[in-house]
Amino acid sequence: MMDKNYIDLHTHTVCSDGSMSPEELVRHAKNSGLTAVAVSDHDTADGVKEALAAGIKYGIEVVPAIELSAKSDTETHILGYFIDPDSPKLTEAMSYIRQVRTERLGETCEMLQKLGINVTLDEVKAEAKGGILCRAHIAAIMTRKGYSESPKAAFREWLNVGCPAYSESQALTDTEAIDLIRSAGGDAYLAHLHLTKKPPEELDRFVRHLAENGLTGLEGYYTDYTPEMAEEYRALAAKYGLKISGGTDFHGTFKPHISIGSGTNDMKIPYNIFEQMKNNRT
Repeated sequence: MMDKNYIDLHTHTVCSDGSMSPEELVRHAKNSGLTAVAVSDHDTADGVKEALAAGIKYGIEVVPAIELSAKSDTETHILGYFIDPDSPKLTEAMSYIRQVRTERLGETCEMLQKLGINVTLDEVKAEAKGGILCRAHIAAIMTRKGYSESPKAAFREWLNVGCPAYSESQALTDTEAIDLIRSAGGDAYLAHLHLTKKPPEELDRFVRHLAENGLTGLEGYYTDYTPEMAEEYRALAAKYGLKISGGTDFHGTFKPHISIGSGTNDMKIPYNIFEQMKNNRT
């Protein structure tokens, strides 16, 4: 059991590409010794209310959150914390975002089929069970059908940026994602900076651009960061007066190598990170 003063502010449920319901995830976080957890599903806030109710039930602080995908040459994701899941602007935007996501996953299925990998959009919808469609659902199908040895391998060989079946289609620009989060009463944080694949000077300019357009912070703790990455990103946050957040990117059985609260290498995110996120919110 971990110390009671640790947190995980980047997790996913069945509402996007996780394997646990929001209540199951919150209970799992509590049983794992965490003090606070954020449910931050991809492009949907559908699980937030259930997670908040579970937080009260199990006695753990739950942060209403979302992870928005943005248009990019690589991958840019913006985490939104302290959002109002009933925000009219957020609700309206989610309908369009879901449509674009469906089109994107359809493109991926078409590319896979041309490569001799038989995965259909209908199969992906069935795998998602009514939740928003994600690449993890395709990876699970590919693994089950024997096209990949694991979901992680499916991403590495076929679905990640630069791979044969990667679709670049996204609904929002980075600044539009920030504006949407702020319109829902939330704070915007740049997620897993290493996945932007930007060299240091370019990343510096990118973070400055986002900071000038309403970014509140960036993810200073993350499962795949090396110590050097973490130091670089936290220095960037300090340079531009940004806060830092932290999380494991927990997906349950879709990414079984990642444990809630600790990631892959016994990472620990102290509660004081969450405290500074809550301080002086505007």
